[in-house]
Amino acid sequence: MLSSVKVQETFNQDGEDFDKMLRGVPKLRGFRGFLDPYVTPLQLTCNYTSAQSNAQNLPRLPVPKLKDTLEKYLLTVQPHLNDEEFAKTTSLVKDFEKGTGQKLQSLLEKRSKQHLNWLEDWWINTAYLEYRDPVVVFSSPGLAFPIEKFQTQTQQLQYAAKTLLAALEYKRMIDNNEIPVEMMGKNPLDMQQYKKIFGTCRIPWEKRDKLSYNKDSKHVTVIHNNHIFHVDLWGDDGVLLNEDQIVKQLGKVVQLSSTVNNEGIGILTSENRDSWAKAYQLLAKDTVNKASLEDVERSIVVLCLDSPVGIWKLNDANARRTLAGAQLIHGNGYSSNGGNRWFDKTVQFVVGADGVTGLTYEHSPAEGQPIAVLTDFLIKYLEENKGPGSPSSRPKEPTLLKFNVSSEVGAMINTAKKNLDSLVNNLELNCFQFDKYGKNFIKTQKLSPDSYIQMAMQLAFYRLHKVPGAHYESAATRMYIGGRTETIRSCSIESIAFARTMLDAHSSSKEKAAALKSAINSHKNYTVQALQGLGVDRHLLGLKLTAIENGIELPSIYSDAGFTRSAHMRISTSQVACKCDGFMCYGPLVPNGYATCYNPRANDVNFATSAFIDNPETDCNKYRSALEQSLQDMHDVLSQTITSKL
Repeated sequence: MLSSVKVQETFNQDGEDFDKMLRGVPKLRGFRGFLDPYVTPLQLTCNYTSAQSNAQNLPRLPVPKLKDTLEKYLLTVQPHLNDEEFAKTTSLVKDFEKGTGQKLQSLLEKRSKQHLNWLEDWWINTAYLEYRDPVVVFSSPGLAFPIEKFQTQTQQLQYAAKTLLAALEYKRMIDNNEIPVEMMGKNPLDMQQYKKIFGTCRIPWEKRDKLSYNKDSKHVTVIHNNHIFHVDLWGDDGVLLNEDQIVKQLGKVVQLSSTVNNEGIGILTSENRDSWAKAYQLLAKDTVNKASLEDVERSIVVLCLDSPVGIWKLNDANARRTLAGAQLIHGNGYSSNGGNRWFDKTVQFVVGADGVTGLTYEHSPAEGQPIAVLTDFLIKYLEENKGPGSPSSRPKEPTLLKFNVSSEVGAMINTAKKNLDSLVNNLELNCFQFDKYGKNFIKTQKLSPDSYIQMAMQLAFYRLHKVPGAHYESAATRMYIGGRTETIRSCSIESIAFARTMLDAHSSSKEKAAALKSAINSHKNYTVQALQGLGVDRHLLGLKLTAIENGIELPSIYSDAGFTRSAHMRISTSQVACKCDGFMCYGPLVPNGYATCYNPRANDVNFATSAFIDNPETDCNKYRSALEQSLQDMHDVLSQTITSKL
């Protein structure tokens, strides 16, 4: 089985001015993303629409200098090797630099002249469309909105209607190029991803999936009790339905689907991609099924009207967060809302009967930033509580999408139910709010909030496992046309020295504070390089794919211990910053790893952590405790250092 290359977005500047970050930082070139040593592209063509134009006149993603990447690479592998192993890795790297690496570098530079972005097509294939494990847990994140408390079904449907209207307004702004161009310091960022979040659907296909873009859609897919409906949002008169009319449409959907559909097709979207592709092809042989599948594919978004989950029976706020996170990652299995989904849709809103709200998003067409910005737009729209608006004079009736389920597909549905339940039962989640302090305190120390939190995770992992944890954080390369991500390798020589110093009872507060600041500066420097497209992982991936494409034997550095250990990301992290009290969650990158997504706010930090239950090495609750303790210890050390100065 191929391992996954997954990415989640990190917005690691926390409002810091990028130009300020560059001051005093060595002139290194950027990075962003994760490189899986086991990815093997099937063919190096693409079903994905890559950047065909450069209307913003953005620079092209650079190909880093080979020497720079290899020097940086050796620094990142050193924490994971003993002296003998590091000497071997160093020797292999030097041989690579003098030999095959030069040839691959030349071929990659040639490719970069032939593409607006030399990585884009390769990345969408190897990171997503060729990945065969389910998108659920392994790829698609859930994003929790603030939990609501609906007293009636009407309140649930009103919230859902407002959510759809907010999404339509946001889509209108995107389509009319009214979304402000985002900036990183003085550098404009590529805005193409925003145009790919509405109307987009992933289509299962053997060996490699496809993406379908449907910019001009006029309907949404609504799922209730596993029944799937076509709901038009514009009337026959071409007028957008107002809130009251959408509520009525959703009410009709609920009435037409009062009992659970045990043959709900949506559960198949949670399956292994080849299994789902086989089921999809069987379904599509029937003309009725084909029309229904295409109807979902073309819709603007999916809206899941979920059954209650007992969220308000839980007295603890963090227990409620954890339950909400589970609903948004995987629907908590078939017996809950796991079948009430279409996980292939880029944006799928969830509005639960007792207040779980948020979205699940299929990751392949876009990173987290458009989704995070969309979230804040939606929450603001909902809070404004606008009036119902002008009605359409001729709204259309909702239509139940029909599926003819053969015995073979029926068996596949039953298998999908069992597989999803097994996956759900193996994912341990702990979503919580750290409320002792937030990024305001960190900024008073003149430290980067993102780097600070990253070092807290390094300390937490070392506290638990007493070994360095290879640590992935994503960085956006959107200052370049078609830019996606590069990996920030957060585990460094300095981060391990910091962890050891913090856990050494004989170290003074001054020594601990100095080690913390050194580790933060190291991370910050690497971050700046990553954001400029000059990291280790994407470049090494490009060289590897160049070798495969040209029939060149894969260099031995890719099977070396330095590579495999440093790329086995036991801590998979991303900062997804929402202004609202929300958070994003997803599954670990490797079997013996942790996932940690975080939303740093002024006076608190929302965390969503996960681990796999069947792995004896990891424990999500212990990791949370270690993380909270690390954050507290770091605060205390800095406070003590300030006091001693006074």
